[in-house]
Amino acid sequence: MSRTLRVLTAALAVSVASLGGALFLAHEKVSHAEMIGDTGNGVASIDLQDLLANPSGGDQRMLDNAFRQVQRTYYKPFNAQTLLTGEQKELVAYLKAHKIGDPAIPTLYASGDEERDLQALNKDLSVAQNLYGAKTSKTELTQAAIRGMLDSLGDPYTTYLAPAEINTLEESLKGGDFGGIGVYIEQNPKTKDVIVAPIEGTPAYLAGVHIGDRVLAVNGRSVATMKMDQVSQLIRGPVDTTVDLKILPHGSKVPKTFSIVRKQIVVPSVHAKMEGPYDYVRLSEFGSTSYDEVRKAMLDGKAQHAKGYIFDLCNNGGGLLEAAVQISSLFITDGTIVSTVDRAGDREVKTALHTDIGTTPLVLLVNKYTASASEITAGAIQDYRVGTLIGTKTFGKGVVQSIYNTPDGGALKITTARYLTPLGRDIQHKGIRPDIVVDQEAELPIIDTPYDKQLAVAKAYLKKKIH
Repeated sequence: MSRTLRVLTAALAVSVASLGGALFLAHEKVSHAEMIGDTGNGVASIDLQDLLANPSGGDQRMLDNAFRQVQRTYYKPFNAQTLLTGEQKELVAYLKAHKIGDPAIPTLYASGDEERDLQALNKDLSVAQNLYGAKTSKTELTQAAIRGMLDSLGDPYTTYLAPAEINTLEESLKGGDFGGIGVYIEQNPKTKDVIVAPIEGTPAYLAGVHIGDRVLAVNGRSVATMKMDQVSQLIRGPVDTTVDLKILPHGSKVPKTFSIVRKQIVVPSVHAKMEGPYDYVRLSEFGSTSYDEVRKAMLDGKAQHAKGYIFDLCNNGGGLLEAAVQISSLFITDGTIVSTVDRAGDREVKTALHTDIGTTPLVLLVNKYTASASEITAGAIQDYRVGTLIGTKTFGKGVVQSIYNTPDGGALKITTARYLTPLGRDIQHKGIRPDIVVDQEAELPIIDTPYDKQLAVAKAYLKKKIH
């Protein structure tokens, strides 16, 4: 999806697929985290340690820390001038968006000396705050400076996350327990249409919203130009309050309006059932509870004497690296699951946890939105030949992000490493080619329906394996 970020949010709240999302959330919010997950913009591993949090530090301290963190951990070399230029351009853009014409933010040049470059960064921020802080927000100017600096690297996975974005991400990866209406929201990367898929039994489902319906407006406000997190925030709200959705039903030309009462929503990451004699398990993201959910679903299938197992990772944009290793270990007895390599060439290896449960024969369903943490699991299963991949080539996100807290409650998300499959494959921008290719449009609401060709091929394949 190149720079376009396909965002999947759980019930009105959390953008997950977009972060690519691999975060490992510890006790105190998100500190330092390695991530690997997120279609076209995310990752899936997080190793938290608080490197930046400094409650007593001011705006310049926050900017300095961001600059040093990028210099120290970004996964490939870059020119410091890039960061200075990015800061200046974003400050100007922010001020113009707040109706300040021709902002007087000077263009500064990197010297190659870190302290001088920091002084230059701070000068531009100081000028912006002194001249325009009273008309805008000094805090938001600092955030704009940091966002511009990180975005200038041209890496869709490296960016500044505002406090609200961190809160919703953390909420999502912890299982998505919040007040909402119970829908997944997806944005078509080409048309930008906002598409919903209700979770069975939730307020949206009971109100008559269907998979593939398009959201036109929320509480009278058009969503045509909104980002996904804005749509999420509009739909979410206090429990027992009402939200009005203007919906264009899938396949219809006549909009409908739904008034839906928000309830406490608990979003599972796993949907499981017996598909004939086969245990079918679909995972939506690699969150903190996903391992337990997948393991239980697979063991339930064994208890029902399943003759085969179908693990569906279609449209799964990633999540926690830890979860990817845990879930991969359900199928792989021993050996490397994934290795990460940083800018210096140092390698860290994650190995199987000796917790396999014997689910054979196994089929893994994948598509072009199977990314990051999902690709770690898919790559490991394919390399060890413990399962057969069916579907289309995966997204190709083979880089790892780390998350570092900032004093304002936000965080830096920085690409800090690339990852390799057990056989040493680098899948960045390449993806993983399935063993059996079955073309199917990923955007249509057909996954796990009678129209799902990939599922049909998986069942036919398993039938041959057991006869």
